[in-house]
Amino acid sequence: MVISKPRGRIPRALFSRGSWSETSRISEILRKETVGGVILLVAAGAALVWANSPWKESYFGVRDFVAGGHWLGLHLDLSIGEWAADGLLAIFFFVVGLELKREFVAGDLRDPGRAALPIAAAVGGMVVPALIFVAVTAQVGDGALRGWAIPTATDIAFAVAVLAVISTHLPSALRTFLLTLAVVDDLLAVTVIAVFYTDSINVYALLGALVPLALFTICVQRGVQSWWILVPLGVVTWTLVHESGVHATVAGVLLGFAVPVLRPATRNGQKVGASMAEHFEHLLRPISAGFAIPVFAFFAAGVSIGGLSGLARAFSDPITLGIVLGLVLGKPIGIFTTTRVLAAVTRANLDNSLRWIDVVGVSMLAGIGFTVSLLIGDLAYGLGSERDEFVKIGVLSGSLLAAALASVLLLSRNRAYRRICRDEEVDADHDGVPDVYQARQD
Repeated sequence: MVISKPRGRIPRALFSRGSWSETSRISEILRKETVGGVILLVAAGAALVWANSPWKESYFGVRDFVAGGHWLGLHLDLSIGEWAADGLLAIFFFVVGLELKREFVAGDLRDPGRAALPIAAAVGGMVVPALIFVAVTAQVGDGALRGWAIPTATDIAFAVAVLAVISTHLPSALRTFLLTLAVVDDLLAVTVIAVFYTDSINVYALLGALVPLALFTICVQRGVQSWWILVPLGVVTWTLVHESGVHATVAGVLLGFAVPVLRPATRNGQKVGASMAEHFEHLLRPISAGFAIPVFAFFAAGVSIGGLSGLARAFSDPITLGIVLGLVLGKPIGIFTTTRVLAAVTRANLDNSLRWIDVVGVSMLAGIGFTVSLLIGDLAYGLGSERDEFVKIGVLSGSLLAAALASVLLLSRNRAYRRICRDEEVDADHDGVPDVYQARQD
């Protein structure tokens, strides 16, 4: 008599293609981020040119011009650069909140097995760069360690723009991983900002912010879409969070979390979107990617380099080196190592169509910091300070180097990616997926 051994649970392959609806949605988001990424690069380039031109004083004059005042006892006397960092980036983080909630409520990542990988990789991709920065700057003193979180962020718009420029056919599973990793990364970055870059808290203002936030939540949960109700509630929430001492972008994430994901969006009794979250994302993502982030980048990326001597001085500073090494080495090491460890622990293998070198390439792309890294640099050392200038040179240099290295590696694998994309199209055709899905994978 032959006794068969009980079969254990077969581990799911890492980076296997998700559902068609999720893959289609991710592809749509990435196309929008591509356009925003190109605008972002143009804005950052224009800032660098202006800040190093004979008219550079006018650039810094505009950036540091104070607009606002102490209205109703509120401290809203902010410079144009601060309005861009505190105000416009709140729109970006509102979209981040929407996207993250959709991922874990209605997306493929509601499955804990799929969610574990990008979350763990995001954590690893933050811890290792932070450790590298601390190791490089430990002996500097004078508050240099305050910048430990600068090389921990990933800029998805910049990364996707790089993919568009090099025209790589990165498989949908890796694109989904990159997007989800960046979204989780942003959430962790906001948490770091709220916890580690808040010097003092006005408890009364913070508690006061809960009132308009609760009213906003009640309105969106009941399907209210009237801008003249929601926008003022959002602005009041932002203002009170800003007044509390917590960075105002945290208000954007909280407001995004308040929007329901499963409730259909309707207008005059007619359905206008799959969900309230999708409706708001459709309205605000173009504003975020096409205006808010580029304007912030324009005022944050401008740094007067000072020629070769200025570059030499910047790269001799441990802060600049710590940022570059954190982005270029720390990010890929943290993400790739975490992924390999998770694969070993769960005994999961890569999807048959992929190789571990592909994971290395995506991990290198995650080393493109930029938007949130520049924001944390401003918070750590102060906008316009000498160290802040070193931060900008480090973030720009590290992001460009990470982009270049990732591009070389991904381009070398492009032929394999084309084959994978063709296989995905065939699978979609066999599954009866509409032709539009196949077009979205091109």
